[in-house]
Amino acid sequence: MAADDVIKIRLESIAPGGDALGRSDGKPLFVEGGAPDETVLCRTIEEHKTWARAELLEIVEPSPVRVKSFCQFYGKCGGCNLQHIEYNAQLAAKAAILKDSFLRIGGFEINELPQLEIVPSAPLEYRNRMQFHCLREKAKNDSRMFGLMGRGSGEIIAVTDCPVAENGIRKLLQEEKNLPLPPEKDRFTVFSCNGIFLSENGIEKGKIRLLDRDVILDAGIFFQSNISMLEKLVLNLIEIAQTADTTLPAADFYCGVGTFALFIQENFPKVILMEENKKAVSIARENLKGKNAEFFALRDNVWEKTIQRNKFKFGFAVADPPRAGLAYNFALSLAQYGSPILAYVSCDSASLARDSKILVNGGYKLIKLKLFDFYPQTAHIESLAVFENLRKFHV
Repeated sequence: MAADDVIKIRLESIAPGGDALGRSDGKPLFVEGGAPDETVLCRTIEEHKTWARAELLEIVEPSPVRVKSFCQFYGKCGGCNLQHIEYNAQLAAKAAILKDSFLRIGGFEINELPQLEIVPSAPLEYRNRMQFHCLREKAKNDSRMFGLMGRGSGEIIAVTDCPVAENGIRKLLQEEKNLPLPPEKDRFTVFSCNGIFLSENGIEKGKIRLLDRDVILDAGIFFQSNISMLEKLVLNLIEIAQTADTTLPAADFYCGVGTFALFIQENFPKVILMEENKKAVSIARENLKGKNAEFFALRDNVWEKTIQRNKFKFGFAVADPPRAGLAYNFALSLAQYGSPILAYVSCDSASLARDSKILVNGGYKLIKLKLFDFYPQTAHIESLAVFENLRKFHV
């Protein structure tokens, strides 16, 4: 197989990132836009020693789970990449990727994994938070001043609709309204939920109702993008926290604006929140005003020393790190001195599997694994892994 070779291949599955995976003479070949159990003609566009990438030319025998995409911008916009696959098949593909990460990266045996539970989402109009890119060169005209990044092109597409976006964002796009662009940024974030609309360089800060509580957030600070799924995740965390040692404080690591801490704090005498983003910590203080909480705006590579210096002991901890996962030294610290129950919220199956190996080697057991489909029509995987400390000690 060489560059520009046209080959006929049977695709087997969906790989991490969303490309379909087939094999040519035993070599993995990734095809964007392909589907499982599908025969295609494709052209090799990228050749490596152990794998290759190809572009789809023709569908010879379509997959039984292939469907017609519902968005006019699909394939051009850089957002969705699984719209051509039936939703239940998307869930199955993500579940397979998550399991494979634990086996291949985490080194788990199949019998060491708990039964994987899948929590589906509404497949359309689910997305409350989106990032747009500025079209400053077109600002002199009457055309749209912002858009979405194109797929693999670097081009910004002035989309006029997004079927996966929440109604407020769809209305913004359909009516071709413009928003004030941030003067020193090439991209900005908007958030819409039940009539609340926030935007960087506009009304940035607001309050939404999450389950039975008000939560303050800021468009410029990370917040989950699927509120309906976030509520389901929070209910799971509350249930898990109630099984922990509630005589000791709880911890919310990578706490953001304090969403998880707000809901679990009432079960514990105190909650400790740690987060690098100082602005996020400031909002977390507002969200937990009047609660017995302590806040640390520090990078995760110093959390271990902070915990030791303050002699904190936790009955329960939740960690929601970015895509890179836990800081290595912090993961080692959790493995050695962690709380009896640890809930790990992950947005990347590879880093979750890697960190899970560290935790299990340190004395934890993986007792629960759930896939929360926060991002239908995309290959993004959000999950919840729950660990029990077999050695039953505290920090």
